[in-house]
Amino acid sequence: MSTTTVAPPETFNQEAFEAFLAQRDDPDWVIDLRKKAFDIYNEKLCEPLDPEEWKRVDLRTFQPQKFALSSETPTGSKLATQLQNEAEFKGQVTHENGHCTLSQVDPSLAEQGVVFGDLSALVHTHREILEPYLMTKAVTPDRDRFSAWHAAFWTGGTVLYVPANVSVDAPLHSLIALTKAGTADLSHTLVILEDNASATLLEETLSGDEESPGLHLGCVELIVGKDANLRYVQLQNWNQKTYHFAHQSGLVEANGFVQWTVSALGAKLAHVHQDVVLNGRGSVGEVNGVTFATDKQKISYYTQQTHNDMQTRSDLLYKEVLRDKSRVIWRGMIKVDKKAQLTDGYQRSDALMLSDTARTDAIPGLEIEADDVKCTHGATAGQVDEEQVFYAMSRGLSRYEAMHMIVEGFFQTVYDRIPVEAVRKTLNDAVIQKLGIGD
Repeated sequence: MSTTTVAPPETFNQEAFEAFLAQRDDPDWVIDLRKKAFDIYNEKLCEPLDPEEWKRVDLRTFQPQKFALSSETPTGSKLATQLQNEAEFKGQVTHENGHCTLSQVDPSLAEQGVVFGDLSALVHTHREILEPYLMTKAVTPDRDRFSAWHAAFWTGGTVLYVPANVSVDAPLHSLIALTKAGTADLSHTLVILEDNASATLLEETLSGDEESPGLHLGCVELIVGKDANLRYVQLQNWNQKTYHFAHQSGLVEANGFVQWTVSALGAKLAHVHQDVVLNGRGSVGEVNGVTFATDKQKISYYTQQTHNDMQTRSDLLYKEVLRDKSRVIWRGMIKVDKKAQLTDGYQRSDALMLSDTARTDAIPGLEIEADDVKCTHGATAGQVDEEQVFYAMSRGLSRYEAMHMIVEGFFQTVYDRIPVEAVRKTLNDAVIQKLGIGD
């Protein structure tokens, strides 16, 4: 797929779409949404992608016709992760190859009206909750060909709904996995927190093995009401033969707060469009990112922090480590509406280079229409200080141990913002594994 006009891949053309609809048991309102999205998808295929967002993302090696949806529901799967084993969750939802294999929530939460489960099932039973938000406010099908593609073919996903004035104290867990070679997964995550609600959701994406190629075309929508508090952590750990594309957006109302932590560890090629939209006065968005790229990985983020009302605050901090011939791209933008006076916006990207052949592109930006704001941005890139390595080795550490200590220290600012110890440990263990590649 190029950035210009293309034909739909045969695995996602009109015939494939009709077969997809026939295999599913969607209610009429969902079928109507899918059909409208499929029409948009075909229109968007005739339009070029936004060059500002995509010009640094090389799609020439991406061949979508090699991937198809899986019609087989996995049975007897024993997917388990370190995070699942080490943390206490009040609910878990697992999707494998686009099919839900586990959905459970603590009865005490259900009694309070909390809904946590599989999107494909909940569209039948909770239309009144989902229809106003499902790809209508945060991410819409008309964004580009990828959002329309997802809206037409989404295969399931995780829903979290917390009613007004309800606090979910223990974290919830969502797992999205690809375990069959050549499978395309289009899972969707929809989080809705009503006014004065709070919750923490930890979501993992992973591959069942290191060799099976896959495609994940995802979407994340975070809806945070007035005075609500959401902590969302996403651990992306696909294998290095998986393509990962996603639209992700969080909408925050007055005095609401979202802490959004993302880690990009896997994928052959990944591109994520991430928006934080502060719609209400006094709303806050904190975005944290950890990226570790190795071999020939290419990982790209296009982020936007949009301030639409007064006294809003956004804080984005991305930390990237690169080695071998990997490449990381970050394009950031803070947008301030003319009525969003007293805005406080900040964005920063720091890259640590572990090899001379890696490359990082950091492009921060500001679009400010208000005149009483404080908005700053910055980006740094540098190599490991060999004097630090020498000092650590002179104290008895091996070079590998010294490098791990330096990388862990580099990431520590983000680690300190993560509320769950099991997540911090999982990230640290993944860093150790990545440091070992190529040694």
